[in-house]
Amino acid sequence: ALVAVWEKGTRPGQTYRWVCEETGSDTSGDGLLVGSIFGVAAGTAILGDPVETAVEGVYDLKKVASQAWAAGDKIYWDNAAKQTTKTLTANTLIGVATEAVAGGATDLIGRVRLNGAF
Repeated sequence: ALVAVWEKGTRPGQTYRWVCEETGSDTSGDGLLVGSIFGVAAGTAILGDPVETAVEGVYDLKKVASQAWAAGDKIYWDNAAKQTTKTLTANTLIGVATEAVAGGATDLIGRVRLNGAF
């Protein structure tokens, strides 16, 4: 789990600084979920360290194997498996696919435009 930490004043909204509360670490490029806010770690953090997290933009993210995507498909975050999917059940909507991805067992990366409006 992560905890949002804001410095004095307001932030423009493209990134947030969260404190890593997961055992192990958060690595640059990892997806992170705080409540309904999804972001991509911009650095690496260990337990108790802050990590700047992007909540807008287009990112290549780990996806579930054997699932084809089309451009424009709604994409969800499976927080238990720490990967993206088209499956709605028990997952959090994070954005849309920006390009098609084949559905083979080795197609494990998908390009996603994050929906920073959540």
